[in-house]
Amino acid sequence: MFDLFNPTDDHKSLRELAHDLARGVLEPQVKEYDDKEILNEALLRKMGSEYNLFGITVPAEAGGHGLDATASVIVHEELSYSDAAFTLSYLAHEVLFVNNLYYSAQPSLRDRYLSQVLDGSALAGMAMSEPGAGTDVLGLTTMAEKKGDRYILNGVKQWITNGNCGSYFIVYARTEKGNRSAISAFVVEKSFKGFSVGKKEVKMGMKQSPTCQLIFEDVEVPAENLIGKESGALTHMMRNLEIERLTLAAMSLGIARRAIDEMVRYASVDRMAFGKYLADFGQIQQLIAESYARYRASRALVYETALRVNPESRESLSAAAAKLSATQMAEYVARAAIQVFGGYGYTREYPVEKLLRDAILLSIGGGTNEAMQKNIMKDLRDSLK
Repeated sequence: MFDLFNPTDDHKSLRELAHDLARGVLEPQVKEYDDKEILNEALLRKMGSEYNLFGITVPAEAGGHGLDATASVIVHEELSYSDAAFTLSYLAHEVLFVNNLYYSAQPSLRDRYLSQVLDGSALAGMAMSEPGAGTDVLGLTTMAEKKGDRYILNGVKQWITNGNCGSYFIVYARTEKGNRSAISAFVVEKSFKGFSVGKKEVKMGMKQSPTCQLIFEDVEVPAENLIGKESGALTHMMRNLEIERLTLAAMSLGIARRAIDEMVRYASVDRMAFGKYLADFGQIQQLIAESYARYRASRALVYETALRVNPESRESLSAAAAKLSATQMAEYVARAAIQVFGGYGYTREYPVEKLLRDAILLSIGGGTNEAMQKNIMKDLRDSLK
């Protein structure tokens, strides 16, 4: 019988590994690093060197697992059950850099950088958004001007995950003034002269995952660090956004499942009122039942979409729908959990307040939910042609 959530034995084994890692390794460090608002960088490196969880979608012959989008969804769901903030930094490295580099770059760039990011000796990220170009990514103003055997990069990137700990970044820049589609991508090393890290943001949630500005002042990037063709990055940019949105949706599933488990335990075992457990009251039953039903529906959509997301084809409509559904659901469920816990849910004594803080970011990152609505309408309208 086909299992949508564990299609093969490899998927099932990967889920067990990620589940055990989340409960045994991520869970104990959550409060310390959330309070400190810093990344457990050593643990993120161990995801490659010790736990072998980098390169999920990279072919085995290139040093990866040779698995698919479903496998990536599994890992992000299981890790987010325990710590979505840490998982966000994992996503920036694993999806935004590793997956993107392998499927977008020429063999010479893969050979130069892939082994270091797969074993965790180098951490990485991706720089697309700018202070004035978020959802309107084609409005970016960072420029890359070709001069001899180098490109001169100037501009500022905003909201960059792993910005202060990454050694390598895929950076998107304009290579032709006035042409919105003339976007190119480069691998930029933090050691390049003129590269600097700007302010680290103080955030509502995802506190362990660092978010920073990256500043480029006449940064000299070797021409061989151009990914693919000049002004040809738009296609692989949009393609990688699909698996990013799918894994952000998977993170929402992990948050929601944790919130539901916390609600059920608290209402059924830990808390009584008027001589009865909270779970005996209709209002509490409604919050938990609605949460569970919405979670199950979103989970089915995310995993069904994962079956069809791959580097060779586009699945923008379903990826946008999965992200929209799952992120909205996670916010609803995390908010319901706080309501079930009452005053305790609003304190940091219990984990549910963090679940809501972290869930909110997922409806913004990777394209806002408003952008998802716009994209869905566009794709549906185009399907009539």
